[in-house]
Amino acid sequence: MIIDKSKILKNIQLAEGIWQMTFKSERIAEKYLGAGQFVSILASDNWEHPIRRPMSIADIREDQISIIYKVFGQATKTLTTLKSGEYIDVLGPLGNTYSVDDNKYFPILIGGGIGLSPILNLSKYLNQKDIKHITIIGAKTGKEQFLKHDPANSTFLCTDDGSMGIEGTVIDALKIALNDMVSPKVFACGPKQMLVSLQTLFKEKNIPAQFSVESYMACGIGFCQGCAISKEQDNDYFLVCKDGPVFESNEVSFDWSNL
Repeated sequence: MIIDKSKILKNIQLAEGIWQMTFKSERIAEKYLGAGQFVSILASDNWEHPIRRPMSIADIREDQISIIYKVFGQATKTLTTLKSGEYIDVLGPLGNTYSVDDNKYFPILIGGGIGLSPILNLSKYLNQKDIKHITIIGAKTGKEQFLKHDPANSTFLCTDDGSMGIEGTVIDALKIALNDMVSPKVFACGPKQMLVSLQTLFKEKNIPAQFSVESYMACGIGFCQGCAISKEQDNDYFLVCKDGPVFESNEVSFDWSNL
């Protein structure tokens, strides 16, 4: 992993509360392994925001790295004030990657909320490999969507309020996609409740899946132990930053009381 003072090339708003930042880091980019990995960013160089924020990598092009982030609190609000030409403290690349079997399964990609970042990254990889797949992106409202609902090209948007794409959650969109689907495998990232619902559905239908798990974390390297998640099979735990963030869906339990 590398700690780098990275030059910001672009920091723009994509939709309501959704921003994209692109920065230059040759040293981090050359260590990048694939979709699912993340970087950990300091929002500022002062003591106002001393803890790093994990951000999934949404895209890498040569030495340019892009993240997509949602404004949740003061730290992410501070990120929106950074301008092109300024520098940001970045640690990365961190974590593991999605693993796609090119021949055995048909990939269905699901991103909920800001969990779309690694999903868009994985979709780009599959397109480059000419691997057919379906992408489903969910949001509360169309104001938070910046992609195009394009079923003809296997891209499905859904919104809780029905203001764009399919009305409902990613579960509703997935059930439509699963009709007549042969050998699907799901690759997902999103909030806990979305992953819990998907996990229940996959157990019922015996569908393999990989989850990129979102978690608060301070260090990003396994030292602080702040991102523990229960193992499904015993009373032990994983660390999202060190063992993940990508797990087989049947490996993890979202019942933190087991820790």
